[in-house]
Amino acid sequence: MPMQGRTQQPTTELDPRYSSALNPRPGAADVTATEWAEAQRHLEAAEIFWVSTVRPDGRLHVTPVIAAWHDGALYFSTGRQEQKAKNLAHDAHCVLTTGGNSLAEGLDLVVEGEAKPVIDPALLEEVIAAYEAKYGPHITSPEGAFHGIGDAFRKGDDVVFAVAPATAYGFGRDNGVYSHTRWAF
Repeated sequence: MPMQGRTQQPTTELDPRYSSALNPRPGAADVTATEWAEAQRHLEAAEIFWVSTVRPDGRLHVTPVIAAWHDGALYFSTGRQEQKAKNLAHDAHCVLTTGGNSLAEGLDLVVEGEAKPVIDPALLEEVIAAYEAKYGPHITSPEGAFHGIGDAFRKGDDVVFAVAPATAYGFGRDNGVYSHTRWAF
């Protein structure tokens, strides 16, 4: 389970092989690693993530999910009979990815870790509150696309997974200046 109140700060490293530092252009000389605090802000704000899991036969499975960053981990859910749940029961390693589609600006994030089922009722309530705060009417309104998800979590109809980052990557773009940051936990 993720560490409650996680205060561990990752080591942060700019990888010049994939940053503008090796491909000089205006502004490239000043490229720096993205701070983890900025990456966390992006994780908190991102609405859609792509979760990548591995099927028992080794094939990859990628699908979009909603997720909430809470207390040092990303939380997402899936139905017990969905492919994601089956894959994670076999191999808990997964990757959550989020970002934008612009070539000139933005920050794409990749979080690698192990998906661990949330079974503690108190933590589950915290995760439900984080989902409601983040997604608002999408969850709280009867017309919302995910209305009732909190009750599905409580009843165990859906499995909630916590992914504390083991390694994370940030791919920044700022008007043609690129950075590749690696965070190790």
